[in-house]
Amino acid sequence: MFTGAQGGGGSETVMGVAEPMWKVGELAAQVGLTVRTLHHYDDIGLVRPSERTSSGHRLYRTADVERLYQVLALRQLGLGLETVIELVAGSAAMPQVLAAHRDFLAAQLDATRELYDRVATLAATAENRTDTSADSFLELIRRVVMVDETVKKYFSDTQLAQLAERREELGDEQIAATEAAWAELIPRVNAAMDAGMEPTDPRAQEMAAQWMGLLEGFHGGDEGLRDSLYRMHTENSQRIVQEFCGPTPEQIAFITAANAARG
Repeated sequence: MFTGAQGGGGSETVMGVAEPMWKVGELAAQVGLTVRTLHHYDDIGLVRPSERTSSGHRLYRTADVERLYQVLALRQLGLGLETVIELVAGSAAMPQVLAAHRDFLAAQLDATRELYDRVATLAATAENRTDTSADSFLELIRRVVMVDETVKKYFSDTQLAQLAERREELGDEQIAATEAAWAELIPRVNAAMDAGMEPTDPRAQEMAAQWMGLLEGFHGGDEGLRDSLYRMHTENSQRIVQEFCGPTPEQIAFITAANAARG
């Protein structure tokens, strides 16, 4: 029986011991996930609540929280959602998950220490020499794992959560297919432009339709996400082209015109 608040959730008396329980919104707030993510995990059978109220609201027990930790720890190890589902379905033991998570974090610490030592050495060298080898910086860049601040500049925390949810829903296979489609489409658009194709050409309009469909897969029809994406690209187009082989402003203008010609 759900008896009231305890530690942000509720509790149920089991053999004289009060076991904490959480509603979905309470659990989401405590662990930093969105309610939608927990709903998705429930829908796919990954983390299902042990109980529901008489009105159908989800209630999570301690065992459910442990399972959620297993999922998040495995995800941090870089495993795809489908792989995580298979592992958790095999009832991965908590000590094993904790040990794997510990080892992963230890490896990150080792990499950070190594990076710190390398940067410290390079900083000391740079103070005494102005001709520091470019190879030193190339090696440094190869070892740096960066969080791209550009993305954070254009997308709010809520939008980033939305994008993370969309990635979960689409799955790794669909994400890979989308990336492959972009890799094929952008050179095709470039070749059409080099050949002098007009935006009114039916072939250009077909490419525009595919282009807009791929964008739709990213923002899901959300105008806020779409506008943030467009603004980020407009203000960082040169970097996106150089570092990510993204579309040029000219290619975007061609597709925009072709899309308008579609009526």
